[in-house]
Amino acid sequence: MNIRLNDQTLPLTPAQSLLGLLQSQGADRPGVAVAVNQQIIPRSNWGAYRLQDGDVLDLFQAIAGG
Repeated sequence: MNIRLNDQTLPLTPAQSLLGLLQSQGADRPGVAVAVNQQIIPRSNWGAYRLQDGDVLDLFQAIAGG
C-alpha cells in the first residue's frame, strides 16, 4: 500500500492509522494540521482514521503572526 505525503510516495502497512503514520514521521506535534485527499482531519480523529491505498496527505504547520 502506498500513500503520498507532501508529494513524497511512502509505502505503508495496510490499515495503518493516521496517528501512527504521523508519529513515525515525527509530525504529531502541536500546531500540525493534516488534510487527507483535500479534507482536514481533526486531531481528535487521527487515531481512528485508517489510511487507504492512494491517499494523498498534506501536512501544514500553523504559524503565528499578525
